[in-house]
Amino acid sequence: MTKISFDIVGFDLDGTFVDTSGDLTDAVNHALADAGRPPLTREQVIPMIGGGAKHMLRQGLEATGGCDEVELNRLNRLLLDYYAAHIAVHSRPFPGALAALDALAADGVKVAIVTNKLEALARRLLDELDLTPRFACILGGDTLGPGKSKPDRAPIDAMIERCGGGRAAFVGDSHFDIDAAKNAGIPSIACSFGFMMQPVEELGADAVIDHYDELIPTLARLAA
Repeated sequence: MTKISFDIVGFDLDGTFVDTSGDLTDAVNHALADAGRPPLTREQVIPMIGGGAKHMLRQGLEATGGCDEVELNRLNRLLLDYYAAHIAVHSRPFPGALAALDALAADGVKVAIVTNKLEALARRLLDELDLTPRFACILGGDTLGPGKSKPDRAPIDAMIERCGGGRAAFVGDSHFDIDAAKNAGIPSIACSFGFMMQPVEELGADAVIDHYDELIPTLARLAA
């Protein structure tokens, strides 16, 4: 068995551990429809994901005719309510993700979720997928307060502290994730299958994986 040699491995949620694109697209389009805007395709919404719901909706409004702050705030509440009620219709872990958790657990590695999604929504999604007990801690974009979400290092620092300290690495799919890991001084792994805002090579991660089958050997290599 490959020895991983990390004490903690953190994961982003949307586009990294769970493919949430179908349910997020439905939620964006629910809000856009209320504003009389045309719907967006899943492919259009995917690059908008990663900075939280309001960031995603703002880009959706800008792509369909412009964004007014008052309307944005109203529609964001509508989006969040709809999404909370339909959070796991299509969403499922990426292929190999659960097997990777099994391998990490077998090696005594603690795992965590650090997402820019609201913590309550992250927990609801993981509850629906029966995954919550697998993680030592779950941090959302609002857990630590305003200005303390990725790419700030604070969530990564909090992850390490809440998991009991030790050597950590972080897995993500966006500049929010990779920059947060860099800012915290820990190794980062980018998922090429995630919700890319840019070519994966431009993220500047320490390693890139194309499937979760590659995670354990990649962690072992980074730890060496």
